Amino acid sequence: MPKLVFDENNLRAVIDRVVERTFQMDFSWDWPGGVAFYGVCEAYAATGNMEYLTKLQAWVDENIEDGLPKLSVNAVSIGHALITLYEVTKDEKYLSIVKEMAEFLTHEAERFGDGILQHTVNSESYNFPEQAWVDTMFMAGYFLLRVGKLTGNDAYFADGLRQYHGHENVLQNPVTNLYYHGWDNIKGHNMSSIYWARGNSWAALTMARALVLIPVTHPSFMIIDGSLRDQLSTLVRLQDESGLWHTVLDDPSAPLETSGSAGIAAALLTRGRLYNKYTQKAIDGILAKITPEGFVTGVSAGTAVMDDAAGYKGVPDKRIQGWGQGLALTFLAEVLNSRKNLFGNGC
Repeated sequence: MPKLVFDENNLRAVIDRVVERTFQMDFSWDWPGGVAFYGVCEAYAATGNMEYLTKLQAWVDENIEDGLPKLSVNAVSIGHALITLYEVTKDEKYLSIVKEMAEFLTHEAERFGDGILQHTVNSESYNFPEQAWVDTMFMAGYFLLRVGKLTGNDAYFADGLRQYHGHENVLQNPVTNLYYHGWDNIKGHNMSSIYWARGNSWAALTMARALVLIPVTHPSFMIIDGSLRDQLSTLVRLQDESGLWHTVLDDPSAPLETSGSAGIAAALLTRGRLYNKYTQKAIDGILAKITPEGFVTGVSAGTAVMDDAAGYKGVPDKRIQGWGQGLALTFLAEVLNSRKNLFGNGC
């Protein structure tokens, strides 16, 4: 496969602008900030720019002083940034909140079936009884794996794996290998049965990240690796010539969507040279969607499990979104890391 071609200095400059624009946004203690700040942490890890973490730490400390809101599955995603802050600073206050979040998921969060976490958000106006949404693989499943690995708590780690396997069982279509957006356990079906781009990026990205944490001798490694392998083999064949993916993956008339494209492309990068020709198109396509001010454009708004494909196509995408900033940063950081890996142990 051809080697990836990109200007490293330009890429670092783009990352810097996206981070700067991200910190001009206003976030509550919820998932938009959780994904945005995960991307900031990835950017820090790839560039070593301590200014990124200094700004993040200031935001987190201010929110801790104000008192934290009631937790939900989605809001736990802020914990990703707290893990990084603890790893860098060794300040126990961050680890304490991380453990509090993990305990909430383990003992309080609503579940159904085989221990699958029910999708919950920070609003009592929205209730999704016995529904699994693919978002949870990032918001909570991956978080539990990271906490388990960090603390040596096997129960957290096992619960994280339970979320991966449970969501795969109800969301991945064994014929297409793509992930549906949601599952209604009461009605016993995948609701609108749409293959949503950002949903598939949540699955692909977090499965790729999980494989770094799981020992290759663990049975779960083979299960997750197989799920990701088959999903990616389908996704690359649905990539648009622009380098992006459509928000309804198998519908060429659906709008192209940047955040889902970035998450998918970041997962492709973890497979190394195998998917370089698709990754190269994604680099060019995603960079073209970032303004000189660091605004990641073409990102669809927060999306519930819509009734049909028309619902997904109608989701607006003109505003800046935290998840768009965060997933773009995650991808761009992975591109930088790919060059480092050429001289290390490989992708």
